[in-house]
Amino acid sequence: MHLLIAAAGSGSRMGATKNKLLLPLASRAVIAWTLDAAILAEEITWIGIVGQKVDQEEITHFMKASPKPIQWIEGGKTRQESIKRGLAGLPQGAKHVLIHDGARCLVESELFNRCAKLVVLGKAVIAAVPVTDTIKRVDNKGLILGTPCRSELWAAQTPQGFAVDQLKEAHAIADAKNWSVTDDASLYESLGWPVEVLEAPSSNIKVTTPFDLLVAESVISFREKA
Repeated sequence: MHLLIAAAGSGSRMGATKNKLLLPLASRAVIAWTLDAAILAEEITWIGIVGQKVDQEEITHFMKASPKPIQWIEGGKTRQESIKRGLAGLPQGAKHVLIHDGARCLVESELFNRCAKLVVLGKAVIAAVPVTDTIKRVDNKGLILGTPCRSELWAAQTPQGFAVDQLKEAHAIADAKNWSVTDDASLYESLGWPVEVLEAPSSNIKVTTPFDLLVAESVISFREKA
């Protein structure tokens, strides 16, 4: 199974002056924890890191010690363009791919493996968690429009897994129709193609703010003591 790690994140919401994946987390860079989980996942045989040229030197430092092949792929101006470039950079003959956000550094190897096994069976899948809060639809004036049924709501995460040829086709259609999406599953939704939800652990958070870093450090500390 091939894995693309989206690593072009900024540090704006973190209040940092560089890519948040290069910030320290429990004495290591955020991206190092993500890579650890990918390397330990038995189903993952090849890893591509899609990032911006400005971060290449620092990020490739974490790729050197990997026992698995890891390739640097220069990304685009948007996540959508970066993933399309990542797909173009896959080894020839790649049939299945997982897409994962580098900022989800608490991902467990077991989650990669579960996603990969379903994709090989012919399914498109995304990791997600059931929404536990009551969600409100709000207009641009801040007034509540309605309350969707919570039992039908899931928070989309990564990894997300697809057949390579089908995902490439989805991106080509999106380009032709000028669609803009924030994850690959949205392309499948727009095309009416089925995507299955795979429940992820609650720890599979995306590190975006300073508070998230504190939560991630606590989780790592707990795991190391367990």
